[in-house]
Amino acid sequence: MARTDTALPDLVAAARTGDRRATARLLTIVENDTADAPALAGLVKGGDAQIVGITGSPGVGKSTLVSALITAWRAQGLRVGVLAVDPSSPFTGGAILGDRVRMADHALDPGVYIRSVATRGHLGGLAATTTAGVRLLEGLGFDAVVVETVGVGQAEVEIASLADTTLLLLAPGMGDGIQAVKAGVVEIADVYVVNKADRPGADGTVRDLKAMMSLVRREPGEWRQPVCTTVASEAKGIDDLVAAIGKHRDWLAEGDRLAAKRRQRAAAEIRARVDAELKRRYRVPDALAAAVADGETDVASAARSVLGDTG
Repeated sequence: MARTDTALPDLVAAARTGDRRATARLLTIVENDTADAPALAGLVKGGDAQIVGITGSPGVGKSTLVSALITAWRAQGLRVGVLAVDPSSPFTGGAILGDRVRMADHALDPGVYIRSVATRGHLGGLAATTTAGVRLLEGLGFDAVVVETVGVGQAEVEIASLADTTLLLLAPGMGDGIQAVKAGVVEIADVYVVNKADRPGADGTVRDLKAMMSLVRREPGEWRQPVCTTVASEAKGIDDLVAAIGKHRDWLAEGDRLAAKRRQRAAAEIRARVDAELKRRYRVPDALAAAVADGETDVASAARSVLGDTG
């Protein structure tokens, strides 16, 4: 049932004061794209949150690192929102890992909001509505918004178009040293983080990353990705990582870099909505699919027919 227009401003006002139930209800509107979604978007325009994406293979300690970052940012007085993207249950469609259990230390902090988000079959490490969720949290006045991806491996590059700063986590002993010389997710990182750095092989992973970066040619003034080492479970190296994230934000703020990145993010969000709307409007009749399968017509002609293009 659609919520009345008069209730939405009250929910937004409550969410801005740290009311978790209000924030959860607003995110549900966004995730389900209900009839209230357009009105809600009009109420939460703007915001200047630092959007940080965290990606990496399963088991490298992403959620533990997020928890440590929350602690560091809260010590600075920042409000922090987290969208932890999890695989979907094949039965309910809900998130099945529930990374919030690793961030339980912040459960009672009104300056922190953590939400597990189901992918619902969306590929690329994010959920289809993640961008809208980030935009909502930013509009609600959060100072930092963290998006933890589902951890699908090298193809998980969608986060780079969403986040201002993308962290790639690697861990020694998981084959990540080999991954460092391959194309894919490694190329989209702004900051490399070797977590669990107290384990054997951490120095080798750092060397592999630095060797890889030495082969990349950069123009003067171009960002050079730092390699940070952390033991997130003990909060070691977190201050240096926070400083590295801040330096990247400062670099983006020079000139038009940050604004350009935000424009690209908005364009990608618009394209995704257009694609979804086209799929909804233009369905392929079974008879037309059969005609292509039987060789009676070609795919391009069939597509033009669906679109109503007779030219």
